[in-house]
Amino acid sequence: MEKYTGLEVAIIGMSGCFPMAENTNEFWENLKQGKECIRFFTDEELLDLGTPKEAFAQPNFIKAEGFYENRDMFDAEFFGYTPVVAELMDTQIRIFYECCYEALEHSGYNPFFHKGSIGLYAGASNNFFWEVMTNLSPKGNELGLCNAAHLTDKDFISTRMSYKLNLTGPSVTVQTACSTSLAAVHMACQSLLNGECNIALAGGSTIVMNANGAGYMYEPGTILYSDGHCRTFDESSDGTVGGNEAGVVVLKLLEDAIKDNDNILAVIKGSALNNDGVDKANYASPSRQGQSNVIKQAQQVAEVAPETITYIEAHGTGTNIGDPIEVEALKKAFNTKKKQFCAIGSVKSNIGHLDSAAGVSSLIKVILAMQNRQIPPSINYHKPNPKIDFDNSPFFVNTELRD
Repeated sequence: MEKYTGLEVAIIGMSGCFPMAENTNEFWENLKQGKECIRFFTDEELLDLGTPKEAFAQPNFIKAEGFYENRDMFDAEFFGYTPVVAELMDTQIRIFYECCYEALEHSGYNPFFHKGSIGLYAGASNNFFWEVMTNLSPKGNELGLCNAAHLTDKDFISTRMSYKLNLTGPSVTVQTACSTSLAAVHMACQSLLNGECNIALAGGSTIVMNANGAGYMYEPGTILYSDGHCRTFDESSDGTVGGNEAGVVVLKLLEDAIKDNDNILAVIKGSALNNDGVDKANYASPSRQGQSNVIKQAQQVAEVAPETITYIEAHGTGTNIGDPIEVEALKKAFNTKKKQFCAIGSVKSNIGHLDSAAGVSSLIKVILAMQNRQIPPSINYHKPNPKIDFDNSPFFVNTELRD
């Protein structure tokens, strides 16, 4: 690194489980090969997963999802839980336990012997159907309302992890919808810079159970696409598909990581956080100005010139409205006449939209790309959305494995 600002944060460990990938190594292989990891179910598979036949018999039911296979696997004894308690615990929390433990192991730090404090910033998605079913079950009644709530309510994810894993730094549950896990990363970085802890974990978990079991009902005008594929930036893009994943990164001030001879996977040079306010068409719409502002803020904190950036991992949901606004915001933030020097892509075309875990999956993708010195292809892209003028922008969609 040529220049230090003193605000750099090192990523010294990570862990994740993704659709069709049990770990980050398998995830990288899928990305590198340009593999679409959306599972398309047979009727028999949907029935086995608890999807009502009357649901998937509907013509607008899409039999697809970024499905995580081993959602029912958990080593309860290892984490000190009885089988009954583990059975009632929200799947998102169970899987996130494993990710946090593995990420700490990857970083080389044991929280039971570490002399400093370790913080945790994380969030999970709304798992309302699981919460209702658990509270109505006989086992839930036996445990009592309060204990059942602690096991099923996503708001307890951070403090529950910190209790079992002996994390004594700040323990904050973050909820900002699909920006949750990246907001958690930003907040964890600020916590390190403020001296509130000397190691921080940040991430998110989205492994939800819904009344349909698997798949979804397509409704025109919503974010979900009509055929189960996500075509980010493409002329035929009109939405995304839901997915399931959990992921976490371990963070430490770069200066400390170098001093302690940690295994540095990547460096966060800068980050920023803002909100659009009322400057958008409606609550669910993105704002060009708001996005542009926060990108510029991150660049300024990092002291990075836009012309030196060679890859952007975009939010890229594949919606006809959101994708053009995001590219326009990036174009405005970069503010350069230099054309098509920066590759752009979105992991959602591989694994779908992961809600609270979406951002951390994108971050892990970029870490893996930097480690392997390759940019993986953004798939399902053929021709640009007519509302996006890539030719007169700094960007081009990366459609092949690139050194």
